[in-house]
Amino acid sequence: MDKVLVSACLAGRPVRYDGRAKTVDDALLDRWRAEGRMVVHCPEVAGGLPVPRPPAEIEPGATAADVLDGGARILTPDGDDVTAYFVAGARAALAFARERGATVAVLKESSPSCGLHEVYDGTFTGRKRVGRGVTAHLLAGTGVAVFNEHGLAAADARLRGAGDGRAQERTTS
Repeated sequence: MDKVLVSACLAGRPVRYDGRAKTVDDALLDRWRAEGRMVVHCPEVAGGLPVPRPPAEIEPGATAADVLDGGARILTPDGDDVTAYFVAGARAALAFARERGATVAVLKESSPSCGLHEVYDGTFTGRKRVGRGVTAHLLAGTGVAVFNEHGLAAADARLRGAGDGRAQERTTS
């Protein structure tokens, strides 16, 4: 049975940078949990970051691919370089997905790890830009169908073999 990797913060775990969760209350998550399909993971914690922690953003003008290739950094507002933690977390998420048989992932939008369609722009002003987080980029590039918290129905369709995963990427902002 294929599994779905779900960002720990969406599953109610207080692992975000600010020590909170972003719990999604949805019958699909309840069903996945009851079916034994849902596996919960936080790449940032798996990469070695504490809770709470300073916020972090991919530096301006850079992409997740740049970060994974070693050509860009993820920084805190004080300029601390936390790139290694995010890269380690992305790799840990991929290993976790493979170990658990997760072919679908539902990740938290806007995160420098998990953002699918947008991330913060690197200026710590609250502005967002089009782009992916490093975990979302790595998972998608290795064949995992990645969705955000607004795409649960599309993720479920993919999980059950009814969709190819691309509809979510085209329609969710």
